[in-house]
This record gives sequence, structure tokens and C-alpha cells, in this order.
Amino acid sequence: MTTPARIPFPVVDEVSRHCLQEEEPETVHIEVHLPGRLDPARMRKAFTEALHRHPRILMREAQGGWYRRRYEWELTAEPDVEVVSFPTPGRNALRDARTRALSQAPPLSLSPPIRLEVVEEADNATVLFLTINHTALDGPACLRILATAAEIYGGKDNSPTPAPIRPPDPPQSTDTPSNWTRPARVAPGTPEHTPGNGLLVTELPLPHRPKGSPYTVNDQLMVTTALTIAHWNREHGETPRPLRITMPVDDRPRDMTMPIGNGTRLVEVPFSPAELTRKPEDMPDLLRRTAQRTRALKSLTRPQLGHGAGLLTAPVTPVTWRAALTRGLRRAAAPWTSTTLLSNIGRIPYPLDFGEEAGRAHAVWFSAPARMPRGLTVTTASTAGRLHLALRWSRTLLGHGDGHHLRDLFEHYLHTTEAAP
Repeated sequence: MTTPARIPFPVVDEVSRHCLQEEEPETVHIEVHLPGRLDPARMRKAFTEALHRHPRILMREAQGGWYRRRYEWELTAEPDVEVVSFPTPGRNALRDARTRALSQAPPLSLSPPIRLEVVEEADNATVLFLTINHTALDGPACLRILATAAEIYGGKDNSPTPAPIRPPDPPQSTDTPSNWTRPARVAPGTPEHTPGNGLLVTELPLPHRPKGSPYTVNDQLMVTTALTIAHWNREHGETPRPLRITMPVDDRPRDMTMPIGNGTRLVEVPFSPAELTRKPEDMPDLLRRTAQRTRALKSLTRPQLGHGAGLLTAPVTPVTWRAALTRGLRRAAAPWTSTTLLSNIGRIPYPLDFGEEAGRAHAVWFSAPARMPRGLTVTTASTAGRLHLALRWSRTLLGHGDGHHLRDLFEHYLHTTEAAP
């Protein structure tokens, strides 16, 4: 019998593994809406074949003693469990699938740490729910798997469309607020009495951007998120403080060579209180300044979680000792954690075309974990010329009504970013 190959946990995976909590599972949820129906047997076969074409996803956590120096992924030849399921259709099937995607992380002990639920709606449409254990994988990697499955199932080319080529920008200086000041927290709203995450998804028009603008839609979304939280905090009587918004940056190719795993690096975009209380006519200047900051941060070469995380995960002591140290440092650093996370997937690069009967995806939502101390994450993607926004929050911080109000604020401020330069 062949011994399965093993891969040491990368830094991101190990830090996440150290800090797992049952109350707020580290799941990524992807929700794909199709206009037609899928055949269960064909879909199971296509998705299983897609897993084999990206064998790095067929992994589980290898067992080991407390004294081991590393966590390791064990690669498997076949899935340990049936990955694709077809829940019984019903009036609450969509809501229940969303709830499971937030509350039930696929276990790391079974290969692969991903589940796909195919929910059939009454209007002959279908919704695909991908639930991912974020300790092992991220959303863009699993979307690549789904695009491969779509190509196998529908027999149509699902190659990614080329990303727009933007000329390099000349270096520009900008006044950037210090990252050494404790950032604002999202003010508590009306929390619920049950642990876990809440979620609201909505569809909005893509913001208009005048031709030749020095900023991108991502910069508009960054400014919108900052203004939304600043407004929310003012409403709740919080003293104005600088905001820091974590932004994942993903430089991986979107074709079949895309590395599967957690492949984004995190940067933090700062905003001073004065920048977020300006008059509407100052919006073009705020967008330009934000664009300069995001370009500068994206151009930096740095480890995914910074240099400190590399030292923290160096395999010089037993992994259980490092786990205790990591959890302690995380608690101590909570006041300096960024205010929120904005993950803009951007334009979905794949057609996600499942053939004539099931059709092509017309809406795709993602949501990232929203554990405290941030307690709120904003995730956006665009499909078919529309912006798909997901707000996800910790129920110990916010309630469902708070999510609706934040959505309204986000829509308002997104519109204000359409000001002509």
C-alpha cells in the first residue's frame, strides 16, 4: 500500500488551524445561481473529475502526536466522502443551505475540505452552494474547481477571460495615515443571543466610473466600505478613530495552473477620521488618494500574513506550544486588528456555463468569515454587469436588522462614489 504524500501546512493554514472556534466556523461560502436544472448523476461525476484535475484539493489533515513540529496535509487519491449533495427542495431550502454554509465547516479530517449542495428552486432554477473550510482553501481556488466542473459537465469552454491590462502608474507620494494607531471597531448594533454568523446578500448596479478615471471599481468599493462604517459608528455615538480595512490581494493565474490553497496576501488600507467627514465635492480627491494607497500596497513584496507570522510558525517547537502562543497573541492584539475586511473578487473570470439545460451563472456571491474582533466582512463580485454584495457579521455584534441598515448605507455611499472628477 502506497503511503500518501504529505505537505506541511503553509503559514496561513497553520495560523488559521491554531485559532479555530466551534462557535464561529472558518467557512467561505460561494453561492452560484443558474437559470436551469442539473442532472444529479452527471453533476456528481463532473465535480469528482474536477477534483482529480486539481489533485491538491484532495487533502486531509494528517494525524500526529502533540510533540510534532508541523501540521501536515495528507494527499488522497480519492475523496473520503461524497462531496456533492442534492437537498430536498422546499420553501426554505435556500435559506437552510445558506445557514449550513455559515455554521457547518467541512471537517479537516476528511478529504476534501469542501462541500457542494445543489438546491433546486420552484422556478426551475438551481443554486449551487460551495462551503469551504478556510483553514485549507480560499474562494478563488474553489471557484477554479467549479469552473472546471462546469466545463466537464456542459462541454463548453470555461476558460477565464483575460484580465484588463492597465499601464503601470508612475510613483506618487500620498499622505497615508499611520498604522500604529489603534483602529476603530465596528460599533455594536442589536446583537442576537446565538453564536455564529449572519448573512445578507444583495444585487446592486455596478458603480459608474468616468472614462480615464485614476481609480478602479475596487477603490470605489474601498471608499464605500470606509464611509459606511464611519456613518454607522457616528450613528452609534462612537468617537471618531482611524479606520483600517484589510484587503486580500490575489496574484495567481486563473487558468488550470492556478495553485490551489490559500493564495491571497493581506494588506491594510488606512483612512483618517478627517478623510471620512469631508463634503461630497471632495469625493474625487478621496478616490484618488485611496487609489494611490491601494496601488502602493499591491506593489509591495511581502509574505501573506507579514513577517511576524513566519517567525511564529517556524517549526522549532511542538506545534501545540505554538498554537497556545498564537492564540494568546491573537487575543492580545485584538484591539489593533483592522476594522473590517473588504474582499473584492472583481469580475468573475469564468463563464460558469453548464450547458443548454442548466445555463450560465447570472449571479455569484461570496462571503468571508466574520469572527470577532472585526465582526463584519464585506465581499463583492460582479457577474453579468451587476455587483453582488455579501455582508456577513458575527451575531454577537450585529443583528439581521443591522445588516439591512448597513446594506442601505453601502448602497447610498456607493452611489456617491460616481461623482465626476
